[in-house]
Amino acid sequence: MTPVSDPSSYSSLSKCTTKHLNLIYHVDFDRHVLKGKVALTVEVLEDKFSSLTLDSKDLTIFKVSANGQAAQFALGAKHKSKGSPLEITLPFEVSRTMVPCQDSPSVKHTYYAQVSVSKELVALMSALHDGQEPDPSDSSRIIYRFRQPEYVEKGAFEFSETETMLKTAESLAGPYVWGQYDVLVLPPSFPYGGMENPCLTFVTPTVLAGDRSLAGVIAHEISHSWTGNLVTNRTWEHFWLNEGHTVYLERMIARCMESEQLRQFKGIGGWKELQESVKQFGANNVLTNLVPNLHEVDTDEAFSLVPVTTEEWKKYLFTYFKDKVDILNKVDWNAWMHTPGMPPVKPQYDTTMADACTALCQRWVKAKEEDLATFTEADVKKFNSPQLIEFMALLLQEEPLPLSHVKKMQEVYQLSDVKNAEVRFRWLRICVKAHWEEAVPLALKMATEQGRMKFTRPLYKEVYDFSKYRDEAVKTFKEHRGELHPVTAMLVAKDLKIDG
Repeated sequence: MTPVSDPSSYSSLSKCTTKHLNLIYHVDFDRHVLKGKVALTVEVLEDKFSSLTLDSKDLTIFKVSANGQAAQFALGAKHKSKGSPLEITLPFEVSRTMVPCQDSPSVKHTYYAQVSVSKELVALMSALHDGQEPDPSDSSRIIYRFRQPEYVEKGAFEFSETETMLKTAESLAGPYVWGQYDVLVLPPSFPYGGMENPCLTFVTPTVLAGDRSLAGVIAHEISHSWTGNLVTNRTWEHFWLNEGHTVYLERMIARCMESEQLRQFKGIGGWKELQESVKQFGANNVLTNLVPNLHEVDTDEAFSLVPVTTEEWKKYLFTYFKDKVDILNKVDWNAWMHTPGMPPVKPQYDTTMADACTALCQRWVKAKEEDLATFTEADVKKFNSPQLIEFMALLLQEEPLPLSHVKKMQEVYQLSDVKNAEVRFRWLRICVKAHWEEAVPLALKMATEQGRMKFTRPLYKEVYDFSKYRDEAVKTFKEHRGELHPVTAMLVAKDLKIDG
């Protein structure tokens, strides 16, 4: 195996690699503490192996042993994003195997875990369920499956097409190798749309729209079972390999289950989101490279809609399409991979589903005061949820609408009553951009009642940019900061120019 260097990890990736992790957890909700033991089985990649560095963050380490013998250890200085290196000195030299983790996507290992929780709770992890039993050390505790009661019925309805999505993905990508597929709806503070843990997808409650219109997140996470979990980017600099191929598979599932027009429509939406990301980072920012350099960069700050190794992927591409090498040689690889800003080529999309959205958007943009009476509820009645989201996204790309227009839009379309989080988020941004003061508390309410970064960051930023309510945005964030995931809190603080 080629030695790995990962700028986002302290661990000894070139000296050894983790093969298996055995984890024992004791969950104490009363004290807000996780106590645990972890045993790593490590394959040594060099002779005279005598020390090991692992990644850790905010951990208290009590003792370390290697093959049953006490080992010396020290926690290094804490880095703002990488945490602290746990440096272990072995009590012996090893010439081929040994026993917290190597936090790099280049390391893939199996694990076994035992989690002790109170009797009234259930534990799920990113692994197959291996039975349950009373905790022998405490009769009030047990290990078993955890559900979030308030979301179970909504989730069962929203994700009822999961089995079909999984079978469709298998028809496209081959057998599903993970044995089991569970979905866990997390608390509202979960910062992402979903997280593709093998066997167990984490998902935000903001996708519970009530009409299955946002269940595409599940198709995306299912796709990661192949592109991301089965084949993985070696370091986070090659993150586009995970996400790019997964989005492709997700949209192919949409084509098989719905139509090619929907796949094309999703592509148009994706292009707009990419434009917004590039605008946010800055078109000359190297973090918008498909393959960014992440030395001394916090990966949580670097991830956006922009971004095995890319070179290995490219070599395989040339091997697989050996009859099309002449076409591949015409590709400007440097422009695609290592140049900031938007991609060098924009695809030609089928605009059938988007045309009605564009037409209605332009009607509102060009309308004068005397034209407002021509808008009726019927304008959006024929739109499905993705089209309504696209209509909102198009309006956000235009100059802010006059306040009179936005008030008329609410009067005829009743958008403030829409429960779909993707629609509501964009509508509230449109209202705040138009300086509709009544929308400010609604925008701050949505920013605080859930913590998905996709929604929370832009909502806070929109209110912050409304100068009259800048202090209100900062005050609200400070009051609710403790409810947010640490990554979300850190990024919102940067957006609102708050130190510390």
